Amino acid sequence: MSRKPTLAVVGATGAVGTVMLDILTNRPDLSAAYGEIRLVASPRSAGKVLSVRGEDVVVQALAPEVFDGVDIAMFDVPDEVSAEWAPIAASRGVVVVDNSGAFRMDPDVPLVVPECNAEQVRNRPKGIIANPNCTTLSMMAVMGALHREYGLRELVVASYQAASGAGAAGITRLYDELQAVAGDRSIGTVAGDVRKAVPDLADSPFPAPLALNVVPWAGSLKEDGWSSEELKVRNESRKILGIPDLKVSATCVRVPVVTTHSLAIHATFEREVTVEGAREVLEAAPTVVVLDDPASRVFPTPADVVGTDPTYVGRIRQALDFPNTLELFVCGDNLRKGAALNTAEIAALVAAEFN
Repeated sequence: MSRKPTLAVVGATGAVGTVMLDILTNRPDLSAAYGEIRLVASPRSAGKVLSVRGEDVVVQALAPEVFDGVDIAMFDVPDEVSAEWAPIAASRGVVVVDNSGAFRMDPDVPLVVPECNAEQVRNRPKGIIANPNCTTLSMMAVMGALHREYGLRELVVASYQAASGAGAAGITRLYDELQAVAGDRSIGTVAGDVRKAVPDLADSPFPAPLALNVVPWAGSLKEDGWSSEELKVRNESRKILGIPDLKVSATCVRVPVVTTHSLAIHATFEREVTVEGAREVLEAAPTVVVLDDPASRVFPTPADVVGTDPTYVGRIRQALDFPNTLELFVCGDNLRKGAALNTAEIAALVAAEFN
C-alpha cells in the first residue's frame, strides 16, 4: 500500500535552504508527494518558525533523533557537516540527497541530474545521492541533451560565476563593495583604485575586489594552478554524463552578479552537428529555454534568468576552424537549478518509489 513519505530539509535556514522551501511551497509537482515536512538546522536556528506549503513549521536542531520516521532528507550544509551527518541519517533508513561536495566523487554515491541520468537514483548503496556543483549543473541540461544526440567528446568552458556561489557572505560582500564605490566615477580609471575604495579584503570571500571587476578565480588552490571549482567541472561532468574519458578544460571566473551563473561553452562532438539541428534538440528539451536571436539582441543574461527554473541557452554558433564543434552561452540560476531545484527533483524521484 502506498503512503506519503516524510521529508526533512536539513539546512533550512541557509541561502539554498530558503530557496528549497520556496520550491516546496510553489512547485506542487515537487512537494505534493510528501506528508510531513520537517525543517532542521544548526542549534542556533532551532526554534525559528518558517513557512512551507503555507504551514508554519518549527525548526529543529540537527540531532540523530530528528531523522526518526524520516524517509528522505535534502541536505544543504557545509561539506564537513554532510560528511558527518548524512551517514547518520542513512543509517536510520533515510535516503539522503546531499547538496554538498562531500560525496560527489564517491564511487558508491550517484551524482544525479535528472535530465541526464535519472536512472542512477536507485543505485545508492550508501543511501546517499549527491547533487552536483552549481557551476557544473548550470550546463548539464543543455550538454546532456546534445550528448544524447551527437556524442560529446570535448568541453572547453569559461564560467562567469555569481557572488551567491560563495554563499550569503558573497552576496553581502558584493553589496558592500557596490555601496563603497557607488558614485565615484574615478574608480576603474588611471586615477581610481578599486582596492582602496572597497572594505578590507581580509574580510572578503573573494581574493580581489568584485565590484567593477572580474576575478579569474573561484574555489581553493589545487595542483598545477587549477582551482577546485575548475576540477569539479571536469570530474563531475564526466561522472554525470557517463563519459570517463571526456576531455574537459575549465576556467572559473567570479563576476559582479548577485545570482545566476553563466558559461561560455566550446563543445566538440563525435558526430556531425549543425546549429539548426542543435537548436531543434535544445528546443525539445523540457527544462531548456532557447533565447538565440542576436540580430534582435535576444540572448540569455543573468538579469533575465534569476529566480527562474529552466536552463537558458543562446549564442549557438558553429565554431570557426573546429569541425563538429559548437559555441554556446548558457545561464542558470545557481541557487535554483544549480542547487535547491535539482536537489528537490532528485528527492521527487525517490518519493515516487513510495507509490
